[in-house]
Amino acid sequence: MHPNEVKAALGAGLLSFPVTPFGPDGAFNPAPYEAHISWLSGFGASALFAAGGTGEFFSLDPSEVPQIITRAKAAAGSTPIVSGCGYGTATAVSLAKAVEKAGADGILLLPHYLIDAPQEGLLAHAKAVCDAVGIGVMIYNRDNARYAPDTVARLCDACPNLVGFKDGSGDIGTVRQITAKMGDRLTYLGGMPTAELFAEAYLGAGFTTYSSAVFNFVPGLAMEFYAALRAGERDKTTAILESFFYPFMTLRDRSKGYAVSAIKAGVRLAGYDVGPVRAPLTDLTGEEEAMLAEIVARHS
Repeated sequence: MHPNEVKAALGAGLLSFPVTPFGPDGAFNPAPYEAHISWLSGFGASALFAAGGTGEFFSLDPSEVPQIITRAKAAAGSTPIVSGCGYGTATAVSLAKAVEKAGADGILLLPHYLIDAPQEGLLAHAKAVCDAVGIGVMIYNRDNARYAPDTVARLCDACPNLVGFKDGSGDIGTVRQITAKMGDRLTYLGGMPTAELFAEAYLGAGFTTYSSAVFNFVPGLAMEFYAALRAGERDKTTAILESFFYPFMTLRDRSKGYAVSAIKAGVRLAGYDVGPVRAPLTDLTGEEEAMLAEIVARHS
């Protein structure tokens, strides 16, 4: 896809990050992955992010990522596939080229590895990835990759294929400066864990959409919430927050890493054999999986 086509798709509706299935041997398991993505593609997501944060990008060997993209493209039909990308600059550039070759429609540049970096370093890192490919690139603003408004503006000037800005920082003041400064030059996505909890605030800050992790296992409910949010049906969004998202948040917050582990447990509840999470994450306990099943049952 042309970068502008990816930009339009990213802003057209709800987005999601499919989990990455692992088999008994711990390796990527393509069959349930294709089945799960094929199912998700029927619910109207405007794009899917393969090998992203919820897809355990941080635990994947770089050589696995192009394989995952190839399988996602095979199963997604007309739904665009955006690939996770990251680590240090040399690895990120190599990976960006590999996923472009594998058929990715775009790239999400996740925070680099480990160390904090100055703005000039962030600019050079993101520019190197943009320069390496012809497809559209989004930067992910969170943790140790926090882009200042002027840095985003300089990247936009230097990189025609920079099409999106995703925020997982929760710093509404700064991201509002970015949306005001750059206007429609970029598509803006909310990317906080369990993004529905923050969706109303981000909508007010100029963000058009967000990525829904729970779309992985309750896609109908995720789309219902998104439609109500965009329609301004606050009573409906509040009711769904209270009946589903706040109880889910309580479960998610029981242990570090459960923002991913709980999603994978939900996909298993939905009938897809996606296996466990990889270390350093841990899976939900049996008691916690029963709690999740009860939350989901209220909306079956």
